[in-house]
Amino acid sequence: MAGGEVYRELGEAAWAWVLRQVGEDGGPWLPEVVAEDGRPAVPGPDRDSLYAGIGGLAPVLAEISQCRALSNAEQALAAGIAARLCATAGTRADASLYTGLGGDVTALKLLAPGSERVALGRLADLMTPAGWNTPPQTGTGSAAPVTDLVLGTAGVVLAAVWAGGEHARAVAATGGEALLQAAGQTKDGLDWAMLPGWPRRMPNYSHGTAGIATALAIAGAALNRDDFIAAARQGAQYLLTVGSLADGGFIIPHTLPHSRRDVEPVTYTWCHGPAGTSQLFAALAHAGVDSVAGIDVTGLRQRCLHSILASGIPQRLRPGFWDNDGRCCGTAGVGDVLLDAAQDGTGQAAQGTLLQGARTMADALAERAIRDEAGARWRFLEHRQDPPLLRPGTSWMQGAAGIAAFLLRLARVIDDGLGAPVVDRPDQWWAVPDRLRTVRTHRDVLPDLP
Repeated sequence: MAGGEVYRELGEAAWAWVLRQVGEDGGPWLPEVVAEDGRPAVPGPDRDSLYAGIGGLAPVLAEISQCRALSNAEQALAAGIAARLCATAGTRADASLYTGLGGDVTALKLLAPGSERVALGRLADLMTPAGWNTPPQTGTGSAAPVTDLVLGTAGVVLAAVWAGGEHARAVAATGGEALLQAAGQTKDGLDWAMLPGWPRRMPNYSHGTAGIATALAIAGAALNRDDFIAAARQGAQYLLTVGSLADGGFIIPHTLPHSRRDVEPVTYTWCHGPAGTSQLFAALAHAGVDSVAGIDVTGLRQRCLHSILASGIPQRLRPGFWDNDGRCCGTAGVGDVLLDAAQDGTGQAAQGTLLQGARTMADALAERAIRDEAGARWRFLEHRQDPPLLRPGTSWMQGAAGIAAFLLRLARVIDDGLGAPVVDRPDQWWAVPDRLRTVRTHRDVLPDLP
């Protein structure tokens, strides 16, 4: 089997293209997408975020540092990102993991360990018994306590537990208690809406019960809160009743009831499919839960992975089936989850099969890359618009930065073996062995409250 050089070279080319897009105006910034017709780029609306902004370059820089020494320019960029996020943390109103302070915590701990306490302190200042009032970016028209992993309380809880430090226990406990209060009791277990009163559910990892139950399991283990762990287990129990265990897999619909939008009823992504939802079962195992509804949680994680590998992705089988190659909604995110499972190993499907699945994702990325003297980038598809080809994205979750990090990690794993270090993050660290984690390599212990 070939080594990792082809993936490493493509990852470096993608990173080179991203670096060409970085601007400097009040600190570094990154346009979310790039118009290739010469129009000037401008900062996006969430210029500092982990999802689409400059904060999302922190995990890429952390991955690159596992491959080689950072250049002078990369070191300066890392320092500039940290300075920008430290300077803005005190006035941030958005608490979330992917668009707010939780993302700042993540980026700062990766780039300048210790500086994340500024953002954690701001999270502690903003918390309420109902969680954090996310600014009105969700279409509600007003600030509201969102529950989910990407924009809401669950993501804040995960950021606090991962980061540790002075305010982490209070933030995680308050957030966990807010999630308990927001839970909806059904005859089959617990269910969470993204916002109070929302008629629809997106039950998978990014915006629904799978991600919220994950946060409760992780916080329960860190805080010795059996009530959090019990609620996480009940969330997983509910998901079993709305999903399918057919054909040796486990899948949950994208939206309940099924969305009137023209989207696939089942997707296989990190955000809305078994790739992300597999992390729930790893979290339950971390929290000491052996089974849900009589089914082994390790087996449920394996079922999610089986569904991914049997789904036909990353082939674009029909319009709308697999139009995205990013981390959030597409190929790179699935590949990264497969690497987590391959490096975790215990009780999972054959590690070689999982690693080959990750290589299949990377091969599709290589095939779809746009290459020139500027580097490498990708143009995703939106089948509901004409023409369907989108502008190339730069970001961690929807662009070349996140794809580059996956390709560079895969190259290391291929060349160095499944024991290669993992640059862990708030929403996946429990899915890999503790000994492989680069951010902290011991079992998490949060300081007691004063």
